Parts: sequence; structure tokens; C-alpha cells
Amino acid sequence: MEGVLEKITEWGALYGMKIIGSLAILLFGRIFVGLMTSFVRRLLIKLKVDETLRKFFTSLTKITLLVFVVLAALSTLGIQTTSFIAVIGAAGLAVGLALQGSLSNFASGVLLIAFRPLKSGDLVEAGGHLGRVKEVHIFNTILLSLDNKRVIIPNSKVTGDSIVNYSAEGFLRVDLVFGIGYGDNISKAKQILEQIIADDERVLKDPPSMVAVSELGDSSVNFVVRPYVKVEDYWGVYFDVTEKVKRTFDDQGVSIPFPQRDVHLQQV
Repeated sequence: MEGVLEKITEWGALYGMKIIGSLAILLFGRIFVGLMTSFVRRLLIKLKVDETLRKFFTSLTKITLLVFVVLAALSTLGIQTTSFIAVIGAAGLAVGLALQGSLSNFASGVLLIAFRPLKSGDLVEAGGHLGRVKEVHIFNTILLSLDNKRVIIPNSKVTGDSIVNYSAEGFLRVDLVFGIGYGDNISKAKQILEQIIADDERVLKDPPSMVAVSELGDSSVNFVVRPYVKVEDYWGVYFDVTEKVKRTFDDQGVSIPFPQRDVHLQQV
């Protein structure tokens, strides 16, 4: 019995302080990790970093610091941590090789969130698709197509090609073409088109609209009509102006000719 007590005493003297030191490192390390995580979160908020990116970096900071605290506690107990570090490094390398595509999407997601070439609600053409941005995540971007289909695009594909943002400037140009007959009065037709554009309150005054003869076609004299409108008014103006031009031309006696071809028969 005395031998057992003696062994326990020796073991306590040998490892007791190490255990206490290890527990102290875990305790104070946990407090330190909490303080550093809060500091990083506040710093990112102050820098106005996107919420998605902010949460990711905060979690990454917390996990990294906790790993260091655990390794320090194990080292205090006398456990060799070199092998643990080697295993973690090898595991990290293996995971990195296995997830090359995902890591590429992640890096692209960080760029999209940091530089914001597109944001929620924008009408964009990205990754070969046209639609409104619903959400930008770390690994993918979600678009809603014009016919309300959900399109999920890997971020590497978004950043790997051109991004056309139709909403970035706040307004777009509507390109319309109208033809009149060669026998109709060009000045009258131009005046009608200019008046239709001027009467539409959705058309912006600046930049100014343009109405001009663009082509002497095979069977018609073609006008280009190019008003500028807010992004959300684009299709409304497009359809309404097209209808109003047809109605007004009919009322004012301006013809919209059908495609036609003159055929001359020569008798041999």
C-alpha cells in the first residue's frame, strides 16, 4: 500500500504541475481566443466587409487559434506535437488536392464578395447566363433567369469570364428600329417618333434620346429610336413604345411596308 502511495506521490510531483499548466493554458487560451475573435469581428465590421466574408474570416480565426491553444497544452504535458503538426499538414495537403475545384470556387467567391462586381438584385450576364442576382455565396452565385428559373453558377465560372452588369449604371438604352415606306414623309415620321419618346415620362432627359434615319433598306426607310430609361422600366418602355408607334403611324397615315421585291419578266 505504501508503495502505491509512493508511486502516486511521485506521479503527482512529476505530472501534477504539467497538468495544471496545461489546464491553465486551455482556460486562458479559450479566453484569449474569444477576445481575438471579437476583435477581428469588430474590425471587419468597421472596415464594412461583407457579412458572408466576415463570418468566414471570424470562424477561420477562431479555429486556427484554438488549434494553437490545444497544441500548446499538449506540449506542456510533454507530448510531442511535431507528429500532430505533420499529420495536420499532410491532411491539409490531401484535402487541398482533393478539393481543387472547390478551393478555386472559394477564392473566386472571396473576390466577388470583396470587390462586388455584382450584387443582389443586379441584372447581369455571367457564366453564360442572363438573370437577376439572388445571392452571392462563398462557393457559388445564384441567378434568377428572366423566366424565373434558378441558376446556380460556380464562382470560378463567374470570375473566369466576362461579367456584363446591366444595373451598375442605373439606366439602359432601349434600341428600337421602325421602318416607313419610301413614299412617306421622313420629317413627319421623325416628328411622330420624337413626340412619342418625349411624351413617355419613363424616358430620361439625360442622356438625351436619339431618333435618326439609319438605313435605306430594300423596302423601307429605317429609323433608329434610342431612349434611355431606368433598368426596371426597360421592357415596359420597349413594348409600350412599339405599340404606340404602330397606332400613331396608322392614325397619321404613315405606312409600315411589308418586305417586297420587284420582279421584271423579260420575254425571250
